Amino acid sequence: MRKTEQAATGGRNGGAGMKALVIGDTGGIGAAVAAELARRGGAVTGLSRHRDGFDVTDEASVADHMGRLAGPYDLIFVATGALGVPEKAIRALDPGALQAQFAVNAIGPALVLKHAVRLLSRNRRAVFAVLSARVGSIGDNRLGGWYSYRAAKAALNQLMRTGAVELARTHRQAVVACLHPGTVDTPFTAGYGHYKLPPAESAARLLAVLDGLGPADSGSFRDHTGAVVEW
Repeated sequence: MRKTEQAATGGRNGGAGMKALVIGDTGGIGAAVAAELARRGGAVTGLSRHRDGFDVTDEASVADHMGRLAGPYDLIFVATGALGVPEKAIRALDPGALQAQFAVNAIGPALVLKHAVRLLSRNRRAVFAVLSARVGSIGDNRLGGWYSYRAAKAALNQLMRTGAVELARTHRQAVVACLHPGTVDTPFTAGYGHYKLPPAESAARLLAVLDGLGPADSGSFRDHTGAVVEW
């Protein structure tokens, strides 16, 4: 577990005195988000599988690591994920690969939310954000393919939307958000896309989007420009 803190000023979701937790802070986007939060002056705690053995696919690991933390946090940002090998056709669909995608991209973040509720303030604004993907949009799917990844991200969106409905009953100022970061220049996207956002730019954009969200926006799906992505 990594903790960093430095003095600076930031926006609504940042600034000196804010407290943030970044899950997956050794990955390309996660590291950039943690760095931007620290630059804003926040106290940032990071958890990752690579450094800390934090495994989102294992509830015992999630419960153990999250149980050691003391809240409340102003922001919990889940930047974990896996692409796998996207299928080009239904004949390539493999049950094991499909299960693996759901475990990492849908069930994992849901388990984090399950064990993060106690770490979110009940009496002030608190944000729980996850990295989703535009390809998880059912309405926007016009190209096909990528069965496992698409389905897992669509499931993630539904889990977070449902969690937002429940959380609003006990945490009236909470914001739950699914975020499409754009195609970001990380090892995750190697071989895909043409123009890619630098990780630092994507992180800054995502945090700016979160800055502008209030409780009425909880459960929404936004891209890195702040635009609503259809389900």
